[in-house]
Amino acid sequence: MTLDHIALMVGAGVLYALIVPARWRGWVLLVASIGAVYWLQPALNVRWMDYALPTLTLVIALVGWAATRPRQVAITGEDRLVVLLVVAVALLIAATRTVNVPFALTSRPPPFDVVLVGAVIAGALVLAVARLPQSRASAGLLTALIGLFIVIKTDPFITAVSAFIRERVGQAPELASPLDLGWLGFSYVAFRLIHTIRDRQSGKLPALSLRQYLTFIIFFPALTAGPIDRAERHLRDDEALADMRRYDADRFAEAGGRIASGLFKKFIIADSLAAFSLSAVTVEQATTTGGMWLLLYAYTLRLFFDFSGYTDIAIGIGLLFGFKLPENFNRPYLKPNLTAFWQSWHITLSNWVRFYVFMPLTRALLRRRWPNQAVILCGTLATMLIIGLWHGVTWPFFIWGLWHGVGLFAHKVWTDRTRGWYRDLRGRPRLAQLWHGVGVAITFHFVALGWVWFALPRTDQAIGAFALLFGIAS
Repeated sequence: MTLDHIALMVGAGVLYALIVPARWRGWVLLVASIGAVYWLQPALNVRWMDYALPTLTLVIALVGWAATRPRQVAITGEDRLVVLLVVAVALLIAATRTVNVPFALTSRPPPFDVVLVGAVIAGALVLAVARLPQSRASAGLLTALIGLFIVIKTDPFITAVSAFIRERVGQAPELASPLDLGWLGFSYVAFRLIHTIRDRQSGKLPALSLRQYLTFIIFFPALTAGPIDRAERHLRDDEALADMRRYDADRFAEAGGRIASGLFKKFIIADSLAAFSLSAVTVEQATTTGGMWLLLYAYTLRLFFDFSGYTDIAIGIGLLFGFKLPENFNRPYLKPNLTAFWQSWHITLSNWVRFYVFMPLTRALLRRRWPNQAVILCGTLATMLIIGLWHGVTWPFFIWGLWHGVGLFAHKVWTDRTRGWYRDLRGRPRLAQLWHGVGVAITFHFVALGWVWFALPRTDQAIGAFALLFGIAS
């Protein structure tokens, strides 16, 4: 999000609270979220893609509802109205290709006949999924999301897709690059969809109308950088919209405080640190061990202030619209061990992988009578590798996930073997305080060193950075 995006969202949030009638709040929020999917998508080099990708986000969300909708519940008139609303917005935006408008949500869309054909295909897909048995529909969508995720996050795959599309739309395929198809918000949309699929399969997903479901999946304050909300929590806030007071000084003050905090973190601290943070460019310029440590510390702090700043902004804007998004950070760099760090860093992502990767995998391995230590090791490695590859299917992200997986397992082994010693520390407060400080320092530096793999796109650069950090190279 840019400052312009944030300013417009804040203004819209204040007007929404003050003037939108209670019975229309949910509908206005849905329309705003649909429009924001297009508005927030950056312009792309491949023709029509900054229209096609947001539209595909909406189609996938509709398919998600069709797949997870209880088959015994009839489709209502309100649900049909939502479908018509989505189609109408998509067609109106497509019409801006031939009609001059002062404020376009996207750059030049495809020809109108192409959009109409796409709408028919998308409608047929949604209807087909809605008529499938729920088990088949959910399994099919889950498989498709994982496959799509792998393609999008793997540079050679997405480059090949870009080259294919370029050929079809009359652009040079040899100019294809992974940046051509930067699909805004797909990672977060996919994780919310998988959450609803898995919770429907386990019988935990609450009943959601199409309006509620679609708003949950594409809720625009959390579209670009999270946090990853849960459907049941979102539903509670949605159902309370009618009772939200027009002017609530406490809510406005809390929202304003979070937004101001986020703006300061992101645009003052994080952006100031960017000039001397570790990157593919600055790593080549570092010539001393001290200089490399400075780059690493700056990157470590920048990453926190950048990400937590965006989270604060999202939470503040969400409050203006009546939704209290979950917290995502809780002073992670001040935690005394790696387990506590991951309970405090990107909390909603950590919870997601724990619910949908770690717990199902470890339960399955325990049923097969694997040794407890092997179960914990496999579950931890799988969880952290998925978090790493979620950022991109590359060797550096794989190694970063492995780094944290091994670190978490090592901490588990250490904790199991030193329980008695930690119990004794309770009676020695000064020593306990000293050990807490040592733990914070060790954890901070373990995490910071791990960011080397995260920050640098090539393994040879990361290895060179480690060599300079520890004085092995000059």
